[in-house]
Formats: sequence, structure tokens, C-alpha cells
Amino acid sequence: MLPHVDSTPRVKMEDVARTAGVSVATVSKVVNGRYGVAQSTLTRVREVIDQLGYEASLGARSLRSHKTNVLGILVAEFEPFSTELLKGASAAVGATGYELLAYSGGGGGSVGWERRYLSRLSGTLIDGAIIVTPTVVEANTGVPVVAVDPHTGPTGLPTVDSDNYAGAVLATEHLIGLGHRRIGFLGGRLDLESARLREAGFRHAMEVAGLPVDESLVGVGGYRRETADAPARVLLDRDDPPTAVFAANDLSAIQVMAVAVELGRSVPADLSVIGFDNVPESALASPPLTTINQPLQEMGAEALRLLVDLIDGKDRSTHLRLPTELVVRASCAPPRR
Repeated sequence: MLPHVDSTPRVKMEDVARTAGVSVATVSKVVNGRYGVAQSTLTRVREVIDQLGYEASLGARSLRSHKTNVLGILVAEFEPFSTELLKGASAAVGATGYELLAYSGGGGGSVGWERRYLSRLSGTLIDGAIIVTPTVVEANTGVPVVAVDPHTGPTGLPTVDSDNYAGAVLATEHLIGLGHRRIGFLGGRLDLESARLREAGFRHAMEVAGLPVDESLVGVGGYRRETADAPARVLLDRDDPPTAVFAANDLSAIQVMAVAVELGRSVPADLSVIGFDNVPESALASPPLTTINQPLQEMGAEALRLLVDLIDGKDRSTHLRLPTELVVRASCAPPRR
């Protein structure tokens, strides 16, 4: 059976004028907030606009006023990290008078994806953009841009991120405090500054505790369950596995737990696992995952507020780093004696 296609034509300004019994010029004045329309006429036109569901296209709005009152949030793909950021930005946009457009062109994280997305949207559909984990931060966009957790860390572009280094120290110290000495680390993508900082925090905490890092227990999980599977097996399917694993994000930590169970090990009795991000999936894991919370929704909200201030020409700090904190759940315990 063929899907139903709605063939209802788009409501035009001429339709509003005809129904309200006024000229197109009068409707245009009402839509654009111009003077010279009697109150009774204004009320009638607005009633017809609501009745017919008329809305000026973004392109037409941009041509008339050089503004769309729309902000873009651009992501390589919609996954737990970017979805939480989007929730925060969406919650914050209501107080700004702007609308929010979430956009992904299926770039899959290829280098330069944000330049392509911005060239399609800036100037005609959006007045400014938030780009999430961009690969390139120096881009001639023509509109204000804020980067969240850029690959290379803060540069000349306004940025919002969290304290990845301090969070990794917290995670490692938690495992050490439980009595673990043989701790594995499953890192993120090698091209991401956040991944480098999390590994540096892990190594620093181990050094401060006087514990050597066994390099055979350090792997790259790539921030995805599918890419974390093979290195997780390398860590756990050995004669002398670690008693604990710090995975650099929640999705790879959840995969570590799945591999452990598949290999006949109980979490946390045989293996403690801690993650990073505190995405909703972490609380729903079995067992619920101990993790480092980076305030993803707050990061999204702060990025949106920063972008609006930049558009309005307000002078404020353009590099925001939010604190991280330990969230203790059920995936960590002291090692077996």
C-alpha cells in the first residue's frame, strides 16, 4: 500500500488577505509588525492567520529582515551525547525569542562536516549555530558560531566543554579508593581532545597513588559500543585481567560490562567498571553504571545562551568549562581478596 501524501497546498499571504477581506500589503504589515493598521483590522488578520495556520517561510523572512530568528544546532549524528546537549539547548531557547533547528546531514564525523553544514544553513535559514564536537573550529561562516567540545579544544572560536581531566582523575581515584591496583583504561577516539584529557587524568591519578600503569591494560574504545567490543575482549580475556576498568565514556563502559558477563565474570563482584558522561543509558544499564557526570544538558543551555549573547553583541567570556562530578551507582566494588 502506498503511503499517504498530504497534497494540501501551503497557505500563502494572499489566502490570508482574501479570507480577511484586506490587501496583501495589510497582511504583510501585520506579519512584520509594521505600523499603520487599525486595531480591529489587526485583530481580524491575526485571527485568520491562526485559523488558516499561515507561517512565513524562513527564506522569505530572511530576505525581508536579514534575520530568521532561528538558531541551528549542528551535529555529525544524533547519539546519546548530542541528544542530551540538544535537550538542554531546547529548554533554554524558549526564553530567548528564537527558534531552534537541529540538523544533521549524515556526515558521520568526517573531517570538515561542519563547514558543509554551515554553508547550507547560514545566512538564509539560521542567524547563528552551535556545532557539537566539530572537527574544524576555524570556519568562515558569516554567522556567530559556538562550538561544544571541539576536537582540538578551545581556540579562537567561542567554546563550551566540561572538565574532562578532573573528571578522569575522580574516576580513577574512586577505583583506587575501593582498593583496586590493577586498573585497565579504555580510551576514546585518538583525534579528540576530550579523550586525550581523560587518559591524562587517568595516568595522573595512578602516578599520584604510586601505581604503575600497565600499558597492556590500556586500549582505545572509540566512544562507541561496536568499536569498544574488541579492545574490551583484549582487556578481559586474558589470564591476568584487570580488577577494574575505567572506560572513557558510558557507551564503551556498558560494552565492557556486556563482554565481562559474556566471559563469565560478574560486575561488580569480579570486575568493577566506571564510565564517563552520565548519559541516560548509564542509569538503565545492568548493573547501573557508576560514572562521571558532565552536565550535558547544562552545556547545551550555556552554548545557546552564549550564542544569543554573541548575536546581540554582548561582551562576555567566550570559553566556558563546566565542572564534572562522580555519580556512584552499582558497577563498582572492592576487588575480591
